[in-house]
Amino acid sequence: MSTKKDVQENAPVKKKSQLADVWTRLCRNKTALIGLAIVVILVLIGILSPVIFDYDTQVIKADYSSTLQWPSAQHWFGTDELGRDIFIRTMYATFTSISIGVTTVAIALVFGLIFGSSAAYFGGKVDMIIMRIMDIFLAIPGTLLAICIVASLGNSIRNLVIAEAIATIPRFSRVVRGAVITVRDAEYVEAARAIGAKDASIIFHDVLPNSLAPIIVQTTLEVATIILSIAGLSFIGLGIPAPQPEWGAMLSSARAYIRDYSYMCMFPGLAIMITILALNLLGDGLRDALDPRLR
Repeated sequence: MSTKKDVQENAPVKKKSQLADVWTRLCRNKTALIGLAIVVILVLIGILSPVIFDYDTQVIKADYSSTLQWPSAQHWFGTDELGRDIFIRTMYATFTSISIGVTTVAIALVFGLIFGSSAAYFGGKVDMIIMRIMDIFLAIPGTLLAICIVASLGNSIRNLVIAEAIATIPRFSRVVRGAVITVRDAEYVEAARAIGAKDASIIFHDVLPNSLAPIIVQTTLEVATIILSIAGLSFIGLGIPAPQPEWGAMLSSARAYIRDYSYMCMFPGLAIMITILALNLLGDGLRDALDPRLR
């Protein structure tokens, strides 16, 4: 007759899902959690800013009676040379930077998945041709390539996204290729081939889902890179067109007043710094949490 203790010992042990396991390891990393918390706050600010603040009357409208006022209870971050509230513009610029960064990375990721997985899975001439084309683009500094594209196509948000996406695709392609190479000869891939599955089905249903760890980490880090690149392009006048607020453009317009009105540069600069720091902390934490050698 089995006892209660025997039943408990023989009962199947529930294993944690891979996602739950990754979340548990991520929670052990305090700096990654800080980064995640900041990213969540920034995303909420980006979502709510266009709802809370009116673009025409609060974000871009000049108020010459309130120009160059230091931070106060009425204007938390002070006002700029046109009397616009820097706090409102900084919050609204969060929406601009994050939305463009995420859109650009999403486009680059799609093409990077296609090129990188095709090169790794098929190998041979396909691999050589795709990777040599990627090497040509990688030989050109990303910022310089983006400057050339924006200067050729014109200064607009659409052209900026296209330029940054083209500069980012080669990096994603290399990461995806490296990840796919490690799993393309696995037994489950051979089994899928044996039952007659098509190559596209094998790539998207068997290969890529088991190669996501480095791709997820790269995606997080690339968002930070794109936001910083957009700020740099806006600083030199090739990014977000005026009067739409963007952190780099705000720094560019404030540099003439940095000696007497340093607050105009301080708050947009802090916004860039905090955003990049948070995304990098989160990316480093995800890299550790997704590393199978640390399980």
